Amino acid sequence: MGVAVGAAVMLLSFLQPAGAEEFVNTGYFGDIAIKGYDPVAYFTENQAVEGSETYSYHWLGATWYFASARNRDLFKGDPSRYAPQYGGYCADGVSFGTVTTNIDPKAWRIIDGKLYLSYDPGAAEGMEKNPTKVTDSKKHWSEVQQTLISEKMHTVWQQPATK
Repeated sequence: MGVAVGAAVMLLSFLQPAGAEEFVNTGYFGDIAIKGYDPVAYFTENQAVEGSETYSYHWLGATWYFASARNRDLFKGDPSRYAPQYGGYCADGVSFGTVTTNIDPKAWRIIDGKLYLSYDPGAAEGMEKNPTKVTDSKKHWSEVQQTLISEKMHTVWQQPATK
């Protein structure tokens, strides 16, 4: 195995997540998950509610905002229960095997107790009305993860060397 291939394999091992939920969509800039919306409120208030930096929690390399200390504490107790599927990437895009970073936190559905975010209300409605979309997104998630890993590797390889 060549040095370049060995280095790529080693880098890939560092970038490969331990679990599917470890990719968190923080948009194009910053580290705020789901554009600052409270993931717990989708379940407890049945609506998209903006969170606050005052009630934040750092999990899986992202900062999550909450509307209250209670919601933050509920999330801390069981983050996987409240976190959106596919790390908050557009579930409709994942159902086609593509990465759609741009989501609308107001375009969401809870299906079988899981939160799915989409890029627009029509896509969220499609997730709810067409059960095969949920099945397809589960099927394509590993493919999408590989795309995300490739994008991270490309970003790492493109960064200038430090002295």
